[in-house]
Amino acid sequence: MSKDLYRKYFLVLILFISQLLNAASAQMLITIKDSETGIPLEGVVIFAPDSRYYSISDGHGQALINLPSEETEVAFRLIGYEQQIITTQELRLAGFTVMLKPSRLALEQVVISATRWNQTTSNIPQKVTSLASKDLQLQNPQTAADMLGTSGEVFIQKSQQGGGSPMIRGFSANRLLYAVDGIRMNTAIFRSGNLQNVISLDALAMESTEILFGPGSVMYGSDAIGAVMSFRTREARYAVDSKTLVSGNVMTRYASANQEKTIHGHLNAGRKKWASITSFTFTDFDDLRMGAHGPDSYLRPFFVERRGNEDIVVDNPEPRLQTPSGYHQTNLMQKFRFKPSENWDIQYAFHFSRLSEYDRYDRLIETRNGLPRSAEWKYGPQKWDLHQLRFVNRRNSGIYDQMVAQIYFQRFEESRINRNFNDEIRNTRTENVDAWGANIDYSKHLNNGSIINYGVEFVLNNVTSSGMGQNIENGSEFTVSSRYPDSRWISLAAYALLQHDLTPTLNLQTGLRFNQFKLESDFSNNSEFIPLPFSESTLNNGSLTGSAGLAYQPTSSFTLRGNLSTGFRAPNVDDIGKIFDSEPGSVVVPNPNLKPEYAYNAEIGASKVFGDFLKLDFTAFYTYLDNAMVRRDFQLNGQDSIEYDGTLSQVQAVQNAASARVYGFQAGFEIKLLQNISISTQLNYQKGEEELEDGSTSPSRHAAPFFGISRITYQRGLMEIQLYSTYAGTRGFNNMPEEEIGKPYLYAEDQDGNPYAPGWYTLNLKGLFNISSRIICTGGIENITNQRYRPYSSGMAGAGINFIASFSYRF
Repeated sequence: MSKDLYRKYFLVLILFISQLLNAASAQMLITIKDSETGIPLEGVVIFAPDSRYYSISDGHGQALINLPSEETEVAFRLIGYEQQIITTQELRLAGFTVMLKPSRLALEQVVISATRWNQTTSNIPQKVTSLASKDLQLQNPQTAADMLGTSGEVFIQKSQQGGGSPMIRGFSANRLLYAVDGIRMNTAIFRSGNLQNVISLDALAMESTEILFGPGSVMYGSDAIGAVMSFRTREARYAVDSKTLVSGNVMTRYASANQEKTIHGHLNAGRKKWASITSFTFTDFDDLRMGAHGPDSYLRPFFVERRGNEDIVVDNPEPRLQTPSGYHQTNLMQKFRFKPSENWDIQYAFHFSRLSEYDRYDRLIETRNGLPRSAEWKYGPQKWDLHQLRFVNRRNSGIYDQMVAQIYFQRFEESRINRNFNDEIRNTRTENVDAWGANIDYSKHLNNGSIINYGVEFVLNNVTSSGMGQNIENGSEFTVSSRYPDSRWISLAAYALLQHDLTPTLNLQTGLRFNQFKLESDFSNNSEFIPLPFSESTLNNGSLTGSAGLAYQPTSSFTLRGNLSTGFRAPNVDDIGKIFDSEPGSVVVPNPNLKPEYAYNAEIGASKVFGDFLKLDFTAFYTYLDNAMVRRDFQLNGQDSIEYDGTLSQVQAVQNAASARVYGFQAGFEIKLLQNISISTQLNYQKGEEELEDGSTSPSRHAAPFFGISRITYQRGLMEIQLYSTYAGTRGFNNMPEEEIGKPYLYAEDQDGNPYAPGWYTLNLKGLFNISSRIICTGGIENITNQRYRPYSSGMAGAGINFIASFSYRF
């Protein structure tokens, strides 16, 4: 079956890339600078009004763009600057140099995540947030997870320092979708608890990052229930005429709380028809030091050492040092682009990510009968590779104006290594996923001014899983149960999305997607360890999802939007087939009778600019999750408990046994007090409830407490200084999810001895200084008051006072 599918998709791909583009176009190299400082501006979106042609400026403020040869208007947009629209003739007269003025306040941004194509936020009925490259340069996030947290709209949970699991609108893990350059990163083993895969991405290799809130299943398929996080990595840039373009950047950074040492560099080399970009980052983190003022229960009073033939509990001489939590990471990206004509663009991209072994800190602080439960609990090296071949074609035809066809291959490897305290057996369970995919996306401008986007997608995941035990005393090895069955997960989908201007101020966006998926699993690799009543299972189901929304913009200073949408998540290998200890005394076993879960979402939002001094933004949302896949007590061969890794454990399985609802709001404001001073705040409130086995309800595990960020920013000339505070509210015992109550070692104790999550705040100061157009220095102090805090549901406490310094040179 898979071979036939491959043949069909390759034939379709060959058919479409064989078509020639008829419309003529002209190529322009444009330089964009700040009108006050003359500093080149990175991340400026340049596009023609019909959105068929667009480009994004690089670190030198330059962008190469194809535009119609006839006279047309070109728009330039960047967050924090006034939009400028000029004609191609005016561009020539200005020597293809554009000076953008810092703006007071503006509503519109240009985003891609909502439709996979260039689009302004005024036409999008959902909330979308973009992370500006300049702001990230000031904030200096250490990982891609921390980068998402700088938005003030994504809550980050960490079970260990080598991690970061986003929580968005009450959803997390495999109910959120990650997309890298338009490719879904989610695989068949993305789990439902907390997910650390986002840190495989390199924050320093990003050109832009967008967060599309609410279901995005019409465009992205399964898993896009709570949000889509779309990451666009740096593009290779062409040169003009016969010149050779060489540019790049080198950067180094240090942070004191975990002795971070980072080096990064990227190099672009381009000719008229060929271009290449290479990006490399290496980061080394030591153990993370927590703050001095806060709950003593967060301290690390002990750790475990192996001495001779036994494990010893050792007093930690520095209880604020979270030992062990250090790790290192290497990222490499290589892209080659080839332009055989003005209308074709072909690109090959390779991404390589390696994390060293890193300890799962939350398991190492857990005790049993007064002693550590685990002597070792860590993840093996986390590996991710991506190969992508992409074809872009523009043509004025009856079928499409733009086409993007791509085929890709991803390989994931992860492992879990654990050994109980004073147990001589170390277990290592390793998972490998080979993920193949192909998709073709089209965009067509209709005669009535509407735009239709449509496409097809194919995804194949092959999962292999193994378990190996080792006696650390004599070195003998033997097979143990694997985490997953060997499996194959297949998805076929087709979608269409229509954008139509009902009036000059009212835009309709509606779409449908049909997804057929199949999951085949072979459980024979675990038959000798757990006597399952079946050896194979097959799921074959289809899902139909849709969305409809309106965006109303009567003036350039006011936007009102409303949206209804559905999302779904198909059962994956992690749902149907995993065997693991979810918590002490419980073991999850396979359940081959799962069905998809569906989300039904409604949201309404408004944005308003008052004069040139105040901007308000508000979004309210409600999501209902039906047929939710949740962990429930189960029986295996009539037994409710079995022996697992030497422990008698309650049998559980993932089942379609619940419903859940999440509702809340996101609000923000920005005030321009003076020409150079602004104040802004982002606030997030969500409340979730999920159905329990007895029919009662419990707060949802992934609905974070109230959280937000407030900033005071001073910007003048070549300098920007920002004082800001991040904070989160208290989650009292009465509002704790049932699942979290069973993990008291993660939380502080209230006056009654019950676990709860105290509220917290940090006070931070950052500065960015453009020493010249090529040299940038940034520095800052995080958690100035040295608070000891632990974000809700996390194992790691946050960093204490942290001094950061970085140096960047571009050429």
